[in-house]
Amino acid sequence: MKSVLLISVFLVTLAIQSQDIHKHKPWNDLLQAFVNDDGLVNYAAFKSKEAELDQYLSRLNKQYQPTQFTEAQKKAYLINAYNAYTVKLILKHYPVKSIKAIGGFLESPFKLKFVKLGGKTYNLDQIEKEMLLEMGDARVHFAINCASFSCPALSNKAYIADQLNLQLELASRKFINSDKNSIKQNQLKLSKIFKWYSSDFEAYSGSVKQFIQNYYTGRISSDIDIEYMDYSWKLNKQ
Repeated sequence: MKSVLLISVFLVTLAIQSQDIHKHKPWNDLLQAFVNDDGLVNYAAFKSKEAELDQYLSRLNKQYQPTQFTEAQKKAYLINAYNAYTVKLILKHYPVKSIKAIGGFLESPFKLKFVKLGGKTYNLDQIEKEMLLEMGDARVHFAINCASFSCPALSNKAYIADQLNLQLELASRKFINSDKNSIKQNQLKLSKIFKWYSSDFEAYSGSVKQFIQNYYTGRISSDIDIEYMDYSWKLNKQ
């Protein structure tokens, strides 16, 4: 009887832990403390809680079991991992003026292998392009943040599976209607994200223009040409 009770308690504990890892509360608490509503990060203050970030990253590594996750759980998990590891990269080298200053002249910071998930080591590009974007959701581009001014804003709330669709919709709408683009009925100046990843938006919505129209608050002409704005890699610090 005692052994049955112990097994039951063990199974209940595992079930609770399984649900808890998808709440991403430690990451959410750090975001609330050090990221403002504009997505700007107080990296200097964040340094004081770097140990807590390290604990969260260690947990992400140990508890990454994609075959046991739903698609929404996996997508949210990888978005949070990308953002949290990017912040870690900045904190490791802080103060730094740009993420582009990390890694040296010949090595992109997005190619540095330091992201640990499930006991394997990845770089940020692999998380984005080989794992997240392979899931076919172009809205992910507006959820991941590359620690730069022209990037989509870093949300000060963690992404969680049961709210993920709404969060991605809001992130897409926020970015498209922000000053990172200049959109009018007869003028379309877009972030270079739409140039670099045009195939993702075409696969998702049929065309870049249609993707924009889905979230833009006004109407745009179907026959206008797209221009692209300069991209600032300046650090997204407060």
